[in-house]
Amino acid sequence: MCRFIVYKGVEPIQLSHLVTRPRHSIINQAFESKLRLPSSRPMNADGFGIGWYDPLPPAHPQLAGLAPHLITSHAPPSPSHRKPGESSPSNAAEASDHAEQANILGQLDDAGEKAVRAELVRKREEEMELENERPCVFKSISPAWSNANLTRLAEKIRSPLVFAHVRASTMAGAPSEDNCHPWIFDRLMFMHNGEINQFHKIKRKLQQSLPEELFLYPTGYTDSEWAFMVFLSKLKDPHARSFSHVELRDAMMETIRFINKLSKEAGITGPSLLNYVVSDGETVVATRYISSRTSEASSLFFSSGTSFDEYQEGGLYRMTRADKRENVIMIASEPLTFERSDWMEVKTNTMLVITPKMNLLQIPIIDDFWVPPQDPASQHRSKDFAIEMGFGHGFASMDAGAVEVA
Repeated sequence: MCRFIVYKGVEPIQLSHLVTRPRHSIINQAFESKLRLPSSRPMNADGFGIGWYDPLPPAHPQLAGLAPHLITSHAPPSPSHRKPGESSPSNAAEASDHAEQANILGQLDDAGEKAVRAELVRKREEEMELENERPCVFKSISPAWSNANLTRLAEKIRSPLVFAHVRASTMAGAPSEDNCHPWIFDRLMFMHNGEINQFHKIKRKLQQSLPEELFLYPTGYTDSEWAFMVFLSKLKDPHARSFSHVELRDAMMETIRFINKLSKEAGITGPSLLNYVVSDGETVVATRYISSRTSEASSLFFSSGTSFDEYQEGGLYRMTRADKRENVIMIASEPLTFERSDWMEVKTNTMLVITPKMNLLQIPIIDDFWVPPQDPASQHRSKDFAIEMGFGHGFASMDAGAVEVA
């Protein structure tokens, strides 16, 4: 069972207020989760990852002063110093080329120099803007609770959009940073809590469906990273500088449909747990999903308000709602606080979308596994599968946690 949290705010937050300081921070969830049975995968010790977007606008240094050394001098090549009677090492053709080059350079006036310099500055600023749009990721295969570098970085880094993930591997093989979440592709960032059931049965067909670039891109071997590649393949242009929230929403819907299609064709009857999250730095799309009509999906919650603050020493935090504004929205596999009024449980087979303007949308994922709210069966989904797999089961065990943090 993995755990993740997403923060999106109008103002940047210091990462420590999400990952280290709260009494039930995601680091503490890694070894003391309240939403799973103690005997079911009790620790997330297979690595962690933190991803964030730079809150600062791209810098615009005075690059013009750096450009002149890139412009060729107007002076013609110096003549070779030769002893009287010594033949020139250059032949006539070379001499002609040098003369022509000198003539062209001599015609480059001040306006031409300024144009070249301005173009160099523009390209450098564009490169800096592109780099600023891309998220930064820090990963490690060490347990999150024992990584001193994470603690130090969390006290220094501030961001308006943060992904954090602690991993409990469901696949064979030694832990690897390549298999830790989140993953990035240009300005997109992606992570997953759950697993594709019997992924090995659909892996080859899934890979064959991808364009060459996306087939060669993964460095790990998890079902989660390959699901990210499927998501990218559903976008018109995964390298785009911007995406609408509708485009990201539709690509996520298509990703789930495609995985279900491959699973059905492979004869896989067991459910897949697909709690995905993706962002481009402006929009966030998250899903709570299971390919079953009778079972609950892995746990997922959201909280929103005007600020998320520590109200008492010892890591006790709460979401403050001073007015109707939603300056902060968080999505989490497991709440960071145990105040029920802070958190809403996401319905199974529902998508959350946080728009660039901080609107929170809840959209049903309507397919073969959708059960309408008016159907009594929607109120009686079994939690047994999620509990058995160790992926959380709603508020069921939060009373014990509430006693501890009171």
